[in-house]
Amino acid sequence: MLLFWIFISCFLQTPILLCSYRSSECLVKINYRLKGKGNMVIIGFFPAFAVYPINKTTDWRMMRFNRDFMVEFKLRNYQCILAMMFAIEEINNNPFLLPNTSLGFEVNNVPHGQRNTLATLFGSLSGSDNAIPNCGSARESNPTAVLTGPSWAISEYIGTLLDLYKFPQLTFGPFDSQLGEQRRFSSLYQVAPKDTSLTVGIVSLMLHFHWIWVGLFIIDDDKGAQTLSDLRSEMDKNRVCTAFVEMIVVSKGSYFTKSWKNQVQILESSANVIIIYGDSDSLLSLIVNIKQKLLTWKVWVLISQWDVSKFDDYFMVDSLHGALIFSHHREDIPNFTDFMQKSNPSKFPEDTYLHVLWHIFFNCSFVNTDCKIVHNCLPNASLGLLPGNIFDMVMSEESYNVYNAVYAVAHSLHEMILNQVQFQPHEKGKKTIFFPWLLHPFLRKTQFISHDGANMVLDFKRKSHIDYDIVNFWNFPKGLGLNVKVGTFSSNAPNNHKLSISSYMIQWATGSTEIPQSVCSESCHPGFRKTHKEGSVVCCFDCISCPENEISNETDMDQCVKCPETHYANTNKIYCLPKTVTFLAYDDPLGKTLCFMSLGFSSLTAAVLWVFLKNRDTPIVKANNLALSYTLLITLMLCLLCPLLFIGHPSTASCILQQNIFGLLFTVSLSTVLAKTITVVIAFKITSPGRIRRWLLISRAPNFIIPLCTLLQVFLSAIWLTTSPPFIDKDAQSEHGHIIIICNKGSAVAFHCNLGYLGALALVSYFMAFLSRNLPDTFNEAKFLAFSMLVFCSVWITFLPIYHSTKGKTTVAMEVFSILASGTSLLGIIFAPKCYIILLRPERNSLHYIRDKKYAKRRKPS
Repeated sequence: MLLFWIFISCFLQTPILLCSYRSSECLVKINYRLKGKGNMVIIGFFPAFAVYPINKTTDWRMMRFNRDFMVEFKLRNYQCILAMMFAIEEINNNPFLLPNTSLGFEVNNVPHGQRNTLATLFGSLSGSDNAIPNCGSARESNPTAVLTGPSWAISEYIGTLLDLYKFPQLTFGPFDSQLGEQRRFSSLYQVAPKDTSLTVGIVSLMLHFHWIWVGLFIIDDDKGAQTLSDLRSEMDKNRVCTAFVEMIVVSKGSYFTKSWKNQVQILESSANVIIIYGDSDSLLSLIVNIKQKLLTWKVWVLISQWDVSKFDDYFMVDSLHGALIFSHHREDIPNFTDFMQKSNPSKFPEDTYLHVLWHIFFNCSFVNTDCKIVHNCLPNASLGLLPGNIFDMVMSEESYNVYNAVYAVAHSLHEMILNQVQFQPHEKGKKTIFFPWLLHPFLRKTQFISHDGANMVLDFKRKSHIDYDIVNFWNFPKGLGLNVKVGTFSSNAPNNHKLSISSYMIQWATGSTEIPQSVCSESCHPGFRKTHKEGSVVCCFDCISCPENEISNETDMDQCVKCPETHYANTNKIYCLPKTVTFLAYDDPLGKTLCFMSLGFSSLTAAVLWVFLKNRDTPIVKANNLALSYTLLITLMLCLLCPLLFIGHPSTASCILQQNIFGLLFTVSLSTVLAKTITVVIAFKITSPGRIRRWLLISRAPNFIIPLCTLLQVFLSAIWLTTSPPFIDKDAQSEHGHIIIICNKGSAVAFHCNLGYLGALALVSYFMAFLSRNLPDTFNEAKFLAFSMLVFCSVWITFLPIYHSTKGKTTVAMEVFSILASGTSLLGIIFAPKCYIILLRPERNSLHYIRDKKYAKRRKPS
């Protein structure tokens, strides 16, 4: 027994089930018509099996039924037949629905081709095997409605004829908006719900798994074109890109169609997720090619009307394993599984189909004359013993629609009969005449709650949106054939809760537990941004690092975000860090150094002043205008203390005092030097005595230079403070990761005018000292004054380019250093020689030494 089932699962998994010659001929010759008695009959057309010639050149019109043909059993569609029989059995056993009326059924196989289909329809409607229109024999029961499907092509063939007679037709295949057009098929009703939210659900699934690079296989018809348009619109809205679009010509279930034209494109495509839209009969050749190529690394997204089990082959690995299928949500119908379990040739002896199946699968003896089994069957044989890939015991979507279609007809008949009894009383003993087209008003208005709680309506305008179950197809090892529900999609739910999916339950095509990736370009990590390639879709891009002080803290950002001025980007440019507030502080190494230099040089100046005060009666101190020397030393001492205003946390007062005190003190210093040089020039350059020279020397007129120059400086400072005074500012750009508190000069013009004024004073002092550098005198300091002014100008001329090329604390430090350098140069060059004589050579600081030196100079020429 075990070897038998291994044989069944491994060698009978071919797409076409080959049966014996006798059973095949039996099915074909009787044309498979199954009937169930009842007052009102529902006729069903189901493609239960199909006959194919082994030789493709065989002429179907001349073909005899012999060993040159084979039969394909469509067991998924046979489940629809069982669903119809089950629904009618329930209705007949229900005393509250159609009392005193019994429902019957008539099942017909849909043969290959439109001609044979219409011939079967004529024979069924006429009540005999003769396919002659309007020439039917008297029927014992009234045909009420016709069920067709699952293919839209079958419904269209039959609907064209039934619409002429206004005969009610209910199709259980997928909803088709074209079939719902009242002008074309006014007598047709679709049981299946609308798929208006299917494209939204598919795109939501793509976004959930971050699949933004997908391929599309779409049937090449009007419905496929409309679906492609809707799908592309939804994909573009959510930035999901299409790697390729392949329109497949409808093959209508033939195995002998050519393979799809761009095989290489699919095999080499970087899209690992491919959406297939179309029924399995129409795209049969496509799936055959996919299975033959063993594209096991692709994730296939299918729609509900796919019969995945019919594509079995000899390979152990199934290319469709791991496929995700969108199926209309439905609940299980109670007792339907038990009904299928008990369906056997003993219970339905008139069903030749079951006899053939028992003969093929359970090794029963078969009598060809009456197409019945006799004995030698497996004990307790049932359809439930067949492998799931051959016959699925789970109710399919088509079977669910057939079940509801039968109930829709029953409820409509019930309402019609009640209406006739109430408004059209007939005479006693006279039967009410029934015409099928009388059922239309009730079918359009029918509305009932199905066994699973769903609200069923046939009017397509009143159909509501349906929820979807997302099913994962498990077929490894081969023959497992399980459809496992892994998620749902509800279009009526809030935006963030429409899709619900359990990723851990999904078995992926690659066999990996990780979610497959399907992108055109690898994701840009945080710290990078996308830059789109010219001429390509938005999903194809390159990644470049964010610019300076910009970040991207998410994956696949289109633009980097600039950090605020108070923050800076970290090294990886993922997040912004707060900048440290800093300034030239006293505890900084640079601030400490400048502070010590300022206090040291200022103390040195005070020491020089003390030396001069102590030796104020000596010739060298008296010789160079004692008052001007004291003024210059005091001013230099204060100038060298100015850097203390630049160090420490800036304030409004310190910002204003910095430049103005610095300018004022250096103005006094330079004007003092200018006064000293002018005094020397007046004393030695004017050779002829006169009132003017005597008045200038006696009145000490050069001393007035100091207040005049200082007043001019005060005037400039007043203009500066009035128009644009200095203020506290923040420099967030100069130093990475720091916000530097600095004093903004306010007016750059005023600042440079201040420096220019000091430079002019220095140049005038330099030229005046330069003119008197060679005048004869023992203590003539003109040379030192000239050199000090030269150094002073050099310092500040060098300061200007450095000042404009540095930023932040460095700028402040350079200005402080320039103040110290210029101040110490004046102190050192002018007063260092005098201190040298006073402290180290006191013998030269006496009148006796001066007289001896003058006497020696006079005697030297002789």
